[in-house]
Amino acid sequence: MNKPTALATMCALVLAAVGLSACGSPEQPQVEGPAPSPTQARGPVYVSDTLGHPLTRPTGFGLTEFSSVSQLSWRSWGQEKAVATGRLRGMWCIPHCPGNGWPATLELSRLERRENVSYYTRATVRSSHLPPPGADDLSAVRLPLPEP
Repeated sequence: MNKPTALATMCALVLAAVGLSACGSPEQPQVEGPAPSPTQARGPVYVSDTLGHPLTRPTGFGLTEFSSVSQLSWRSWGQEKAVATGRLRGMWCIPHCPGNGWPATLELSRLERRENVSYYTRATVRSSHLPPPGADDLSAVRLPLPEP
């Protein structure tokens, strides 16, 4: 073999060896110990109205397609349950409901965490003027949540 060909062959072999070692599979990292436990998200707390708008301590909002609450005064907010007193109105009481609605107590519950915020997912209304059975069940209203 002549010197230029031997040198070229040697260079090709060295380059191939370097190239193969760079393209080889790298060592996989070794994982040891238990996985970190998830922490409970903290952050603002919201309730969504019937249109899905996030509200915090609202003074009023659409609770269902047929009922709404207004003049809300919150006694608690941000804990597992939020409680307010206010007024209840609905299509079911027309034309006999007073202009500002009936007195009622609203309780929000079942907090669901979404990333860094939480939403109440259930509402219960207590009032001596609830709609007749079958008109609008306000004992366990499912509240909308934004899409994740």
